[in-house]
Amino acid sequence: MSDYLDRLNSEQRAAVEALDGPLLVLAGAGTGKTRVLTTRFAHILMSGRAGPGQVLSVTFTNKAAREMQERIGGILGQPVAGLWLGTFHSLCARILRRHAALVGLESNFSILDTDDQLRLLKQLMQAAGIDIKRWQPQGLMAIIQRWKDRGLTPDRVTAAESSDFANNRAEELYEAYQARLRSLNAADFGDLLLHVTEILRRHPDVLAQYHRMFRYILVDEYQDTNLVQYLWLRLLAQSHQNICCVGDDDQSIYSWRGAEIENILRFEKDFPGARIVRLESNYRSTKQILGAASGLIAHNEGRLGKTLRSGRTEADGEKVQVLGLWDSDEEARAIGNRMEELRRDGHKLSEIAVLVRAGFQTRAFEERLITVGIPYRIVGGQRFYERSEIRDAIAYLRLIAQPSDDLAFERIVNLPRRGVGDAALRNLHMHARTHDVPLMAAAGRMIAGGLIKGKVRESLNALLHGFDNWRELLSRDGHVVTAQTMLDESGYTEMWKTDKSPEAPGRLENLKELIRALADFESLAGFLDHVALVMENEDSTVTDRVSLMTLHGAKGLEFDTVFLPGWEEGLFPSQRSMDESGLKGLEEERRLAYVGITRARKLAIISHAANRRIYANWQSSVPSRFIEELPKEHVEQSGAARAERLQRLNAPPVFSGAFALNATRPRQSPGTWEQTARPARQDSIPVGARVFHQKFGYGTVLAVEDNRLDIAFEQSGEKRVLDTFVERA
Repeated sequence: MSDYLDRLNSEQRAAVEALDGPLLVLAGAGTGKTRVLTTRFAHILMSGRAGPGQVLSVTFTNKAAREMQERIGGILGQPVAGLWLGTFHSLCARILRRHAALVGLESNFSILDTDDQLRLLKQLMQAAGIDIKRWQPQGLMAIIQRWKDRGLTPDRVTAAESSDFANNRAEELYEAYQARLRSLNAADFGDLLLHVTEILRRHPDVLAQYHRMFRYILVDEYQDTNLVQYLWLRLLAQSHQNICCVGDDDQSIYSWRGAEIENILRFEKDFPGARIVRLESNYRSTKQILGAASGLIAHNEGRLGKTLRSGRTEADGEKVQVLGLWDSDEEARAIGNRMEELRRDGHKLSEIAVLVRAGFQTRAFEERLITVGIPYRIVGGQRFYERSEIRDAIAYLRLIAQPSDDLAFERIVNLPRRGVGDAALRNLHMHARTHDVPLMAAAGRMIAGGLIKGKVRESLNALLHGFDNWRELLSRDGHVVTAQTMLDESGYTEMWKTDKSPEAPGRLENLKELIRALADFESLAGFLDHVALVMENEDSTVTDRVSLMTLHGAKGLEFDTVFLPGWEEGLFPSQRSMDESGLKGLEEERRLAYVGITRARKLAIISHAANRRIYANWQSSVPSRFIEELPKEHVEQSGAARAERLQRLNAPPVFSGAFALNATRPRQSPGTWEQTARPARQDSIPVGARVFHQKFGYGTVLAVEDNRLDIAFEQSGEKRVLDTFVERA
């Protein structure tokens, strides 16, 4: 036990031994933050500064809490009981049960899950006369959760925080929802933090009790805290101020779920005289990888600043590779080929990862890996064709091809909602069995015989007519046009467009990727056969598998080799993120790129495609600005984007509607990695010039950086494009 401090480097030891007063530990990727947290906790106990129940230690996951407890026991040489160590929600639930009466609850209150919340909100909305088809309960739940994440009780929601949901009735519904929860002696997960924060705000005697109780506070992943978590921690630390927050402002990537990077950036203002210790010795990655990542993240303005250096003693390692490819299909082939080479050289597949910006990107890699026989796993999600929205859409397609597919009919008959409840479905089954016909035929017979009435009759009749029309469309215009028309006319895409949950945009992207996948096949039957084969191609007994995941899901993981595909403007950085959050969104996208690069121990391979198929169209792409920002001395580039050449050979079509079609497939490049350099523009375009782009229309140049233009388009908003894409207007 006596040598536990000797195992630390000088930076880590300084963070462990600075026990008095506020401390911010800026822990870069791979610098040993968990070791610092657990050793600091053990050091507080070993030095007699506090007992096990006098240290509040907060993590973001139960797994992290269990790991910390095991490590603390390992340092002390024995298990430790009575610790206040856990997630924000588990610790607040523990406190709330002690003081439930102060917020109108009993100590045995229930904690509702998401399904219970939605059911309760639906009841309240129906009682208030709100059309739940137009205003979905999921949307209201997201608004209420956002308010709770910001520490807002119904009486604290200001005009600036208000919502126009259900014609400005969200606040009224929030108040009714909270009242109903109290009457049920229940709380949702957002209430656990909100109620405890309110108790500490309104009851100084309770707050003083916890000031006396908790002599030290330790917080992990502080950059990921939301506003109510921040308020709770500040209240608890305002007396002794012995609070140690460990985090990395360069890895704050969860604003979409309420995280506030400002919490870590203003730590010194919140706690004057706070000490900052930077952990900058990275024991994971090579010098070349760290140099590239550090140079990239240095372009962010909203950061406290640190520079990672390698703590490894071996050579610098390989430079970060940046590959320019002809199109997205070739990108998947090239990465699959490189994986095969690595496997032949003895590289473990489990030490290889493909990290994508958006979930829909995994489909191309899944199919390529199946083709070449490389086992893979989807981390933090499902395989593309297993996702619920894809299974729904495929069920519609199966019914077009085979009307007697009862399993497909059962899946989609009430998606989107058509009022076909359990009772109506039982009657359909009974009629189908009695007359030995499929469910779809039974529905037609019952409608014709007047056995189904009211709104159910209308909606089912419209659905059956829809399938008749879509089958006719299939024979006339083909399966791609039919699929997009079916998704639109059935109301399925509209269902996800009106859904306000955080997952809805991703589901729409996946549906668009499904349309793009259909274009690879000559017929609907060929596509459905392909999907059936892909779904069968899964052997869960294989342990050595490549990992496919989103960049958000990769945080905290590490691999020897990391592929980072799709580094193109609009895809990464995400256009939606920049449109919604401006510079703040761009900087979070850059932090996400930093996280991606620093997942690699030995080799990071970034790729971008000159042309990417969006839905069924080919669209020219501009390499991500992040590629330009990588320090040249740490990067090895091969290939160049040939978007300009594509523009000349196959002018991209104008997009319209949710799914635009009938684009020409670009020619394949001569070799997997070989590319032709793009010729430079002969004239220059100044700031303020009015220009025309074939897809985006007219616009005004806002900034010029080499051959890249930032343009405010009249109809399409602000975008970055290559100068060869535009003409002077």
